[in-house]
Amino acid sequence: MFIGFSDLIVYLVEPSATQSKIITALLGQLDVRNVHRFESASDALASMREALPNVVISALYLPDMSGTELVQAMRNDANLEHVPFVLVSSETRPQVLDPVRQSGVCGILPKPFSEAQLKTALRATLDYLDTDATLDDGDLDLDNLRVLVVDDSASARKFIRRVLENLGIRHFIEAENGREAVAILSEAMVGLVVTDYNMPEMDGKALVDYIRTQSWQNSVPILMVTSEQDMGRLAAIEEAGVSGICDKPFEPEMVKSLLRRVLSEG
Repeated sequence: MFIGFSDLIVYLVEPSATQSKIITALLGQLDVRNVHRFESASDALASMREALPNVVISALYLPDMSGTELVQAMRNDANLEHVPFVLVSSETRPQVLDPVRQSGVCGILPKPFSEAQLKTALRATLDYLDTDATLDDGDLDLDNLRVLVVDDSASARKFIRRVLENLGIRHFIEAENGREAVAILSEAMVGLVVTDYNMPEMDGKALVDYIRTQSWQNSVPILMVTSEQDMGRLAAIEEAGVSGICDKPFEPEMVKSLLRRVLSEG
């Protein structure tokens, strides 16, 4: 069922009364009125287990745990693992933000953030919640498309699968790193590879190199989903032969557009 901004039930986890007022006001400007504020992660988790929100918006530093630990607790709970999560933080250090990105989130907002930035995160949330956002326009054979998802984070793989399932894709194979992916590709034919960049054993760049130069499936479309910010490394990935690159966290609508182009070309 399609929902809009006005239908969203938001759990706001923010210990600061001042920050809560600011965020609630910005949400109100987007017609989001159903906002429940929690000062601690434990209170938010307890309420989530009673009634699911449509999205959790959380600060990074909370009195009882971090926002990172909160989203990880949600991803480890079968009843909460698919609840969209948006982080609000002034942190910019990759070592702090990467664990959040790896957990599968709909957005990471700076502090302070603009109404436009909030709107983008909420649109990504709605896209994630939209289970009828099919990609199939008659020209794509999604029923028989087999997708290999490669990421060392189980939560990230689940998030990617959920987005792709919303687009109408049903068949998946998963690998935790490039080495596992290589073994799978030697045996099973796939129509699309979606891979992370930073992984142990064999990273995404090495996997792309292998596919394009050594695999019998060297023409398979490859979508790189990564939190990598180094422009030199990203340029090397493009030169290696990826079909598209998406930021992590990514916007489902962007993935939809990229996949339509990539699969149509294939």
